[in-house]
Amino acid sequence: MKIDGVPYRSVWVDPEDGWSVRIFDQTRLPWTVEILRLTDEKQVAHAIRSMQVRGAPLIGAVAAYGLALALRRDASDAALENVAAMLGKTRPTAINLRWALDRMLRALRPVQAEGRAAAAYAAAGEIAEDDVETCRRIGQHGLPLLQAIAARKPGKPINILTHCNTGWIATVDYGTALSVVYQAHDAGLPVHVWVDETRPRNQGAALTAWELGKHGVPHTVVADNAGGHLMQHGEVDIVLVGTDRVTRQGDVANKIGTYLKALAAQDNGVPFWVALPHSTLDMMVRDGVKEIPIEERDAREVLETTGQTWDGRVETVRVAAPGSAGANPAFDVTPARLVTGLVTERGRCDASEAGLLGLYPEFAAAAA
Repeated sequence: MKIDGVPYRSVWVDPEDGWSVRIFDQTRLPWTVEILRLTDEKQVAHAIRSMQVRGAPLIGAVAAYGLALALRRDASDAALENVAAMLGKTRPTAINLRWALDRMLRALRPVQAEGRAAAAYAAAGEIAEDDVETCRRIGQHGLPLLQAIAARKPGKPINILTHCNTGWIATVDYGTALSVVYQAHDAGLPVHVWVDETRPRNQGAALTAWELGKHGVPHTVVADNAGGHLMQHGEVDIVLVGTDRVTRQGDVANKIGTYLKALAAQDNGVPFWVALPHSTLDMMVRDGVKEIPIEERDAREVLETTGQTWDGRVETVRVAAPGSAGANPAFDVTPARLVTGLVTERGRCDASEAGLLGLYPEFAAAAA
């Protein structure tokens, strides 16, 4: 995607030195576009934990490059395994992280130490390129959903409700759910996006709104609790969200608050679609509510908020009463029964084991 006319991806190897890794500091957006230079695995781990880099597919790609950075210094078997294990513990819910590191390990274990660093950069690059093409295809397969809505209400805006950030800065490029929106907008469809603020970190208000604005997509930021009201009054044609993990029966883990949107959508007859790449599938897990680990983040994210003052300063302020405790589960799980369908790079399917295996038959053994 482009920022002020300049094309970017969300992670890249610095062309000046050929080995360090560049990312956007997403904790600085939308007020400042700051590019970070990562030079070792500890910086990568911090970037993932602190959410300087976030979004399930992007986390996996950046972690892969983190392993490559570590192997420049020590390419031994022990270093390979230890660094992969360390990076794998940075965020527990998004399965893309484990998927990317497992793919790196399979590629690098057979390689002799002297060739591992170069092989790691090549393997990380393949993961990044795979994500770009995967997200492009997700947009292609989701586009007919919006075209069908446009055909039913010619000349009127297609109102899409989204939650959290599922755009190009959550992936290497294009995005997942927002890939559908961008491709619809570029095709000339009159899309309008209701952007959930997505408390407590406000990824919707800060990141999704910033992305959509840069791309010229009409959008309106709303409070998280406004979604049900909008649906009741016919102001939402479709809910389109991303996910950090999808189980073999089609349960969906996504940013906290997604489950409530799915309940409201079902009550109001609004289709609820989830966009995902293959790296988000976890066919080893059946019951998402019982089995998916939910990350519990720092309570201060709930008790405080960060924003820009009218004179341009970025400040963090407390919003809760002094002395109050806070709880901060970062994700929730939407059961498959509430999901209209899944949009993948291979097409659309029901949120079910049969639906997923229809698109991904190679996972049949894992689902047995």
